[in-house]
Amino acid sequence: MATPGEWYHSLPPVSRTFGTLCFGATVANALGLVSPMSLILSWDLIFKKFQIWRLVTNFIFLGKFSFPFAMFLMYIARYSVQLEKHHYQNRTADFVYLMMFGAAVLLLVSFLAPFLGLYLLGPPLIFMLIYLWSRANTSANVSIMGMVSVQALYLPWAMLALDVIFGNSPVPGLLGILVGHTYYFLTAVYPRLSNGTELLRTPKFVHDMVRSWGLQPGEYRPVPPAAGRQGNRPPYAAAPPQPEARPGFRAFAGTGRRLAD
Repeated sequence: MATPGEWYHSLPPVSRTFGTLCFGATVANALGLVSPMSLILSWDLIFKKFQIWRLVTNFIFLGKFSFPFAMFLMYIARYSVQLEKHHYQNRTADFVYLMMFGAAVLLLVSFLAPFLGLYLLGPPLIFMLIYLWSRANTSANVSIMGMVSVQALYLPWAMLALDVIFGNSPVPGLLGILVGHTYYFLTAVYPRLSNGTELLRTPKFVHDMVRSWGLQPGEYRPVPPAAGRQGNRPPYAAAPPQPEARPGFRAFAGTGRRLAD
């Protein structure tokens, strides 16, 4: 069995960094090193006092140590990790661009619709990842807390219902699902409808940025590929066969899993 350290280092880089930052922000708050008020999204403070760090920190603070916080961390460790590790295998730049797209859209919605009260955008970003995982694994069965088994396609809605049962607002979850579907439409549906035209392609600067981190960004395609061109798997097509999972980790495909596993 893999040790905790081995498991941690086996995680794909983007999801590992995201989860670590989220955990670190909550630890810093618990130790009194940072106040939640200095992390939340405030457009007034961003524009008037140039507190631009809030554009990032609002995504990594998931609240104080609590059951919802633990659930969000588990969502990252499971769905974000599996999405990056399998569907975005050898496509780190594409996954980074996905996160950038989701963050940018969520920030725009928060700015244009202040009445929604979106001060922490980490939860909707995680819901976006859950939605995209469900689209990449539509035939899988997922057991929620060992009580209810649902098809992966409906997992985001089951998670949303669970969130409401715990007394949380449905707005962040709904927004995350909407952003996830927007990305799915632009990268998977529209190219099929338009003979291969891609509206959302990872730009070169993202590949260069990922390479500067010492990671392999994946293939950069400066010219949209011709429709049906061999060697280009369209987004959210059936993934190639996966290698045998490492000890302590199993993909969901075709199996029911408890969230508490």
